[in-house]
Amino acid sequence: MANIDFVPTDYIEQKESSRANLLCLVLFAAIMGGVIATFSIIKVRQKAVSADLEEINSKLVTAQKQIAQLEEISTKKKSMMKTAVMTAELIEPVPKSVLLACLTNNLPSSVSLLELEVEAEEVTVKQAASAKESKTQYQKAAKKAKAKAKTIVKKVINNKLEITGVAPSDIEVANYIASLTDSILLDRVGLVESKEYQLDGINYRQFRLNARIKPDLKLSKEDIDTIRLKKNGVI
Repeated sequence: MANIDFVPTDYIEQKESSRANLLCLVLFAAIMGGVIATFSIIKVRQKAVSADLEEINSKLVTAQKQIAQLEEISTKKKSMMKTAVMTAELIEPVPKSVLLACLTNNLPSSVSLLELEVEAEEVTVKQAASAKESKTQYQKAAKKAKAKAKTIVKKVINNKLEITGVAPSDIEVANYIASLTDSILLDRVGLVESKEYQLDGINYRQFRLNARIKPDLKLSKEDIDTIRLKKNGVI
C-alpha cells in the first residue's frame, strides 16, 4: 500500500531552511562571542604590558638620572683631587709663609707690594731617557742611541706668580727683579708692565712681574728657617 504525504514540499523546505538559518545564527553568535572575549583578553593584557612598560621607562629614567649624578660626582671628585694634588704640590715644597717671606726679603727699601696671585697648572714634559754607564765605547754608544730613542713623559706642576707693586723708579724695579732671580725659590722672573702711578701727588712706577717657583724644588728645614729668620730681621 503506497504512503501518501499530505505535507507540502515547500513547507518542508522552508522549515529546513529556518533550522539551517537558526544554526548559522547560533554559530555566528558563538564565533562573535569568542572574538569579543579574545579581544577583551588582548586589551587587558595590552594594558598590563603598557603599565609594565611605563614602570620600566620610569625606572630607566630614574637610573639615567642617578648615572648622570654619579658621573657628575665623579667629575667633581676628579677635579677636587686634581686641585688638592696641585695645592699640595704648591704648599708642601714651598709653604705660603716662606714664599711671602722670600718676596718681602728681596724688596728694596722703597718698593712696596700691592698684590700677589699664585696659579698652579699641570704641564706634560717629555724627557729623553739617560743612558747608563757602560764599560766599552761601543756599549756606551749603543745605550746612548737607545736612550735617545726613548722619551719619558711626566707631568710637572708649574706654580706661576704674578706680583704687583709700586716703586719710585724703574731702577728699583730692576733691582727687585735681579734679587728675585738670585733667590733659591724663583726663576723666569720677568717684567710684564711698568706704568706711571700717582699717590698723594707723588709719581711712582706701578709694576707687574711674572715669575715661577722652581720645579722639583725641595727646601730643607735650614733653608726655611733662614728665610723666616731673615724676614724677622734676625739675620
